[in-house]
Amino acid sequence: MTRAIIAAGHAETAEAAARVLRDGGNAFDGIVAALAAACVAEPVLASLGGGGFLHARPAGGEPVLYDFFTQTPRHKQPTQSLDFYPIIADFGDTHQEFHIGLGAMATPGAVAGLFEIQRTLCRLPAADLLAPAQAMARRGVVINAFQHRITRIVEPILRARPDIFALHASRSDPLQLARPGERIPQPELAAALGDLAERGPELLHGGAWGRRLVADCAAHGGHLSEQDLRTYRVERRKPLAAGYHDATLYFNPPPSVGGPLLGLTLDLLAQRVPDRAGFGHAEHRHWLASAMRLTQELRAEAGINGDPTGLDPALLARYRAAMRDHWTVSRGTTQISIADTHGNLASLTLSNGEGAGYLLPGTGIMMNNMLGEEDLSPGGFHSWPEDSRIGSMMCPTLIAHAHGGWTVTGSSGSNRIRSAILQVLTNLIDLDMPLADAVDAPRIHYENGILNIEPPCDAAVMEVLRRNWPNILAWSERSVFFGGAHSVRLGADGTLEGAGDGRRGGVVERVGH
Repeated sequence: MTRAIIAAGHAETAEAAARVLRDGGNAFDGIVAALAAACVAEPVLASLGGGGFLHARPAGGEPVLYDFFTQTPRHKQPTQSLDFYPIIADFGDTHQEFHIGLGAMATPGAVAGLFEIQRTLCRLPAADLLAPAQAMARRGVVINAFQHRITRIVEPILRARPDIFALHASRSDPLQLARPGERIPQPELAAALGDLAERGPELLHGGAWGRRLVADCAAHGGHLSEQDLRTYRVERRKPLAAGYHDATLYFNPPPSVGGPLLGLTLDLLAQRVPDRAGFGHAEHRHWLASAMRLTQELRAEAGINGDPTGLDPALLARYRAAMRDHWTVSRGTTQISIADTHGNLASLTLSNGEGAGYLLPGTGIMMNNMLGEEDLSPGGFHSWPEDSRIGSMMCPTLIAHAHGGWTVTGSSGSNRIRSAILQVLTNLIDLDMPLADAVDAPRIHYENGILNIEPPCDAAVMEVLRRNWPNILAWSERSVFFGGAHSVRLGADGTLEGAGDGRRGGVVERVGH
């Protein structure tokens, strides 16, 4: 048995990881088992039809980033022939438009990523790692309150086709979504996981699954071809390292933009002197919001759609000065983090977008809608370059602390990913918060001229902020909108702690304690 700590978005996801760790696996065996299990237990947030990233640090080694995110198709089909249309997701206090259909699908990478991680980092065979998810799909997962709330948000996608809604429908009232407490088996997905364990990634990337997908794209308005699937490759990249005060941070590097943009935001924050007693004060929140706003303005002025690390130094200096001189006052994604006492660290962020409203026939697998994600299409829909890895905002993150310990974090949340991770980092490093408090603390998010504020926020703080931020949206309750930063920590003395983010059903599972 390997002693380890797991933080994830669902108890069944965490238990799948714990099971293989108890059977002698390491943190990476756990992350693969959890990846597969999340696709069963968290089907709105995770799918084998999507993609993601693993930030891995093998014991005694250097961090490495496994990029198995989605890829744009090699050839575009005419816009007028595409199956591509909008839906509105209702977050309660705000709404967000997404686009779905076969024309919104990018080349998936999750299946290839799962097997590449297993091949290079794991101790156990793939069949053993997929077994917990397969058993879970066969017996069914009990719908919890959080998963029910998520299905309500994306209900328009789930109702796009009868076969999709059937996977989420109540067994007693098939016209309605399953309610909390109902157990929903997924027999097609259970069988698909068994096929995958037996035949490997070639089943999708060149085999029977891929042929079905390509045929439907050709007939009904998608871009994907057999060549897209056959030529897809998992990339291993050197993480982007950045110093921030007394810590070294490791981010997702280009071509993804989340890590470099997060590094820019921290560069601007470093122009301020941290007040370790300042959490919740107007100055602290104003300071964070200012850095978020300046990063967005810098991104727009420099035209950053890809790698922002080659910025004009004079332009960056101007924004640093703006931060120093600034006035001060007195979406479908899941995150899994694992650390074991051998020193293996694993941060995995997995996304299906919101789903394309299309199931891979006979498998129960919802395909991604990454080409319909507005925050992944800054130049406008259908303007993407062909045959390119999509520049994700996802940023599984490792923190090497000056005292010798490590924190493993990351977040779900579409274009709120960076702000969620940013606030966990500053809570830990600037304000010296315990991990659970750093994850649980109320968040803010600045975007498109609006400062979103999560409760609770002191009335006096809100009054000061309103004088300086004219467009404030004060949320009535904590929300999935603000991300889900499930995090763990490995202390220099080998101690383990974890924090599941309650905004997205976070749980912590300990193994060997």
